[in-house]
Amino acid sequence: MRILALDTATEACSVALLSGDELIGRSVEGGLSHAQQVLGMVEAILAEAQVSLSMLDGIAASIGPGAFTGVRITVAVAQGLAFGADLPVVPVTTLEALAFQVVRRGGAHALACLDARMGEVYWECFAADSRRGLAANNPASVGPPESVVLPAAGVYRGIGRGFAAYPARFALPGLTVEPADGHALPNAREFAALGAMRFGLGEGLDPADLSPLYVRDKVALTEAERAAKPVL
Repeated sequence: MRILALDTATEACSVALLSGDELIGRSVEGGLSHAQQVLGMVEAILAEAQVSLSMLDGIAASIGPGAFTGVRITVAVAQGLAFGADLPVVPVTTLEALAFQVVRRGGAHALACLDARMGEVYWECFAADSRRGLAANNPASVGPPESVVLPAAGVYRGIGRGFAAYPARFALPGLTVEPADGHALPNAREFAALGAMRFGLGEGLDPADLSPLYVRDKVALTEAERAAKPVL
């Protein structure tokens, strides 16, 4: 199975191609905008693998949560490529891809957490699942770090840049966060691996049905909200 994966929802722009057991990936943080980088990265990876779009089995697309513009870029690019090559798509969230980094290293439970700005984080708890890679313990959520709660059972490993953004505000019993994991971002290699599992389960979609995951309906605080917000 050949799966192309795309993610532009966070500070990093990443693309990966999974072909059988072989994985080619690129991830860039900074520099040009994601919109300017992502198609060139796709072309470079396909050229390196000597694979055309028509030879793919599908595209795994990041649907967020994350930066509103970045999420829309991933969805639009995935749809454009999929329509052009008559391919199915499968959605994978940024929080799933983060948590799967923990699962691939043998972790049984993960708390994925991304900086959502405005003093808030995107977060979701997961358990390892042999069929789909991950099973969610709660819906993807957004709120202040103090609103994050762990399920009663299990020891959780935290991952994601939300922990680095608010290091003093995570003191949850049963949670451990390695320093490197506290700075982690999603990467297309995990989108590709999860996408392959889900295509294998028949979860591919028509590209027209791919839609962003928005768990917040605002992108900035009002002046009154900024004035009332305590200085951290």
